[in-house]
Amino acid sequence: MSLHVESVRAQFPALRGGTAHFDGPGGSQVPRCVADAVASTLLGGLSNRGHVSAASRRADQVVLEARAAMADLVGADPRGVVFGRSMTSLTYDVARTLGRTWSPGDEVVVTRLDHDANIRPWAQAAEAAGATVRWVGFDRETGELRPEDVAAELSGRTRLVAVTGASNLLGTRPDLPAIADLVHARDALFFVDGVHLVPHAPVDLTAVGADVLVCSPYKFFGPHCGVLAARPGLLETLEPDKLLPSSDAVPDRFELGTLPFELMAGTTAAVDFIAGLSPQATGTRRERVLASMAVVEAHEDELLGDLESHLAALDGVVLHGRAAERTPTVLFTLPDRNPAEVSAALAEAGVNAPSGSFYAIEAARWMGLGAAGGIRAGIAPYTDASDVDRLVDAVRSTLDGGRTLDGGRRG
Repeated sequence: MSLHVESVRAQFPALRGGTAHFDGPGGSQVPRCVADAVASTLLGGLSNRGHVSAASRRADQVVLEARAAMADLVGADPRGVVFGRSMTSLTYDVARTLGRTWSPGDEVVVTRLDHDANIRPWAQAAEAAGATVRWVGFDRETGELRPEDVAAELSGRTRLVAVTGASNLLGTRPDLPAIADLVHARDALFFVDGVHLVPHAPVDLTAVGADVLVCSPYKFFGPHCGVLAARPGLLETLEPDKLLPSSDAVPDRFELGTLPFELMAGTTAAVDFIAGLSPQATGTRRERVLASMAVVEAHEDELLGDLESHLAALDGVVLHGRAAERTPTVLFTLPDRNPAEVSAALAEAGVNAPSGSFYAIEAARWMGLGAAGGIRAGIAPYTDASDVDRLVDAVRSTLDGGRTLDGGRRG
């Protein structure tokens, strides 16, 4: 089975504008079905969740369907799925809750590969508790984060280890199961940032070994919100801050205020869209999700190889990171050129490939790139070969001083 990219692209109204979108790591484009789900939910008659009126029952059903959809996407139990404003806010909530159980001498492990949302909440919670933060570096040349590097920072006082499922800056995919085994051997919790992994690979919470996994639906065609998945039994042991009259049931006790029902409906639609990316796939939604994501991986990996090989052939382009396991993410710089200026030149050519450190500030500093970072090109299921051509041609034109593009395909 292969991805029918033309039919996929036809479902994204934004692509009709003609821009080649390599900005998916910061937020994907949205298919029509997701926007329709958001609109129809808003207009369909809603009230607070309940079982008395049709509107309250409708709201309750939206929530239950969204939990089930996300459980199918990441291989979790729906009773352990929590919705929040963003991955960052959910991580802060968990960090504050866990931090109250830490004491001086306890240790929290973070990595320099991670997005700051999987670093700063833990570092700040540790500081408030008098706990120690231990840092794991990564190979500056390859971008690899090795399990043995994590192991070197573990001890009998380790309480939690936070690791990215995939670097949003470099695409590096650490060996999560191997790291999970090391973490659990120390009776510590393993918290995984899945924001940049979930859009590009089949994910199974148990197989990954994560006690908690967080992700962002707007990175996989959905609306702007965040999702946390964990074992319900683990959530039962946590006591977050909440209002006195609000539900103490799991997962409801972690969701503050009235939920964004329309965004949850949009998330369900996004998961259903993903499940249909391989039309030949059959079975449960979970089985169709796995089949579709396998097809997506193959499509994106092929384009990634094409993009990297042609950028590498351009004199003056420096590629950063070459981990063995990666998402389809390319970070590059042009020596003596400000990444922001290069990104602006690409945008003028109709190619969205933004620049910066993308909140992975520790990784950018570790690699010597500083806050300016580099230019990031992320491939998505709606990316096609012509998009890759346009990006490479636009980079070539920038290197040549901005001469007019001829619009032709590479030989």
